[in-house]
Amino acid sequence: MEVLSDSTEAFDRGDKFANYQQLQTLQEYVLINQKRQRLECFRRNAEGLWVLHTYTQGSEIHLASIDFRTSIDNLYEDVSFGET
Repeated sequence: MEVLSDSTEAFDRGDKFANYQQLQTLQEYVLINQKRQRLECFRRNAEGLWVLHTYTQGSEIHLASIDFRTSIDNLYEDVSFGET
């Protein structure tokens, strides 16, 4: 899991994810947005391809690798977003 920031987002989405994709045991890579309710989960499918699952306000998050479910609203509980 990575919490995105302005200074690290490009690296987290680019070179870091490319390196992580080489780890055969890694099943999911999760990016958490800190500017709005948005979570991106890249999940490796049966063919070994990475599939993006996007969760936004009102969604139920599912992390299949650890069989975890919660609402995105719970994840962002008590988080206030500044004006953009």
